[in-house]
Amino acid sequence: MINVTKAYLPPLAEYTKYLEGIWERCHLTNNGPLVQELEQKLKDYIGVKHLFFVNNGTIALQIAIKALSLKGEIITTPFSYVATTSSIVWENCIPVFADIDPDTLMISPAAIEKAITPATSAILATHVYGGPCEVEAIEKIALKHKLKVIYDAAHAFGTIYKGNSILNYGDISTLSFHATKLFHTTEGGAIVTNDDNLAHTISYMRNFGHKGQEDFWGLGINGKNSEFHAAMGLCILPRIKEIMDKRKQASKMYDSLLDNETIHKPHIFGNTIYNFAYYPVLFPSENILLRVRDALNAKQVFPRRYFYPSLNSLNFVYQQNMPVSEDISKRVLCLPLYYELSENDIEMISSVVNENTLVEN
Repeated sequence: MINVTKAYLPPLAEYTKYLEGIWERCHLTNNGPLVQELEQKLKDYIGVKHLFFVNNGTIALQIAIKALSLKGEIITTPFSYVATTSSIVWENCIPVFADIDPDTLMISPAAIEKAITPATSAILATHVYGGPCEVEAIEKIALKHKLKVIYDAAHAFGTIYKGNSILNYGDISTLSFHATKLFHTTEGGAIVTNDDNLAHTISYMRNFGHKGQEDFWGLGINGKNSEFHAAMGLCILPRIKEIMDKRKQASKMYDSLLDNETIHKPHIFGNTIYNFAYYPVLFPSENILLRVRDALNAKQVFPRRYFYPSLNSLNFVYQQNMPVSEDISKRVLCLPLYYELSENDIEMISSVVNENTLVEN
């Protein structure tokens, strides 16, 4: 069976060594030494001022919204994972969708501008598949209208734009370290900011608002993560370049084998060092996509319709027409991409895809 992704696991002996230290200290959670070590190493690797390791990428989004005291409407993309939208609704804000660019699949700055109302408090954009949004254009809009900016960077670990980590843009960026991600801690996530005041707020919010054992700074939630999860991250981080290089090689092989006359990939802006988090392909129609998916499933290969459906169709949001996102979500498929994927597997997958894109039924 070949799934769309497979979690990278480090040598068991290395992880066990960290476990032995946890057993000796019996410090399992509550900002333990491994959590602190991982946070510092991630800050150094990424090149950001403040980074908070939390228990998942969704809680990272929820804390980001809360830390910025957002109210009313938040302009967001309809082309993302459901957590991007559900976090807004969960925090009692209103998601207002702005359609996407058909080439990059990122939220369109022009559509953002049109969606702004007196009730708009922020923009929540996603770096789709790890490629960068139009961050300069979004920053210009945010400054003009005095809006906060959150980037859902769940896919963007390691992405560099114009020589700088993509996580340095916006007021806050959030990461997911779920097992399916390029860099993972089994479960986990992070909140990134370069703003000292926001960092102060986030530091309390992720730990129930505790200010010592018997005092509270204010409202908080349990966003902490454990020593066991930090240990996994500490094992994987030194291998991240190797992991990205392997995924890059696999992606280049797909590029050389797939029929590029029929199948297209999202455009990635110049001056970007891409992280090869996913291998999305766009088919001419949903019928072709479904035929390809079914043919791959018959070979025990399971790609993913990522993202489908378009989030503006969710039953807990105000329905808005997003024609580009609705069209793209029906035609995009992520092919398997992970560290252990073999050349033979890529050749077989590419052959099945090509054979089933030739004729429209």
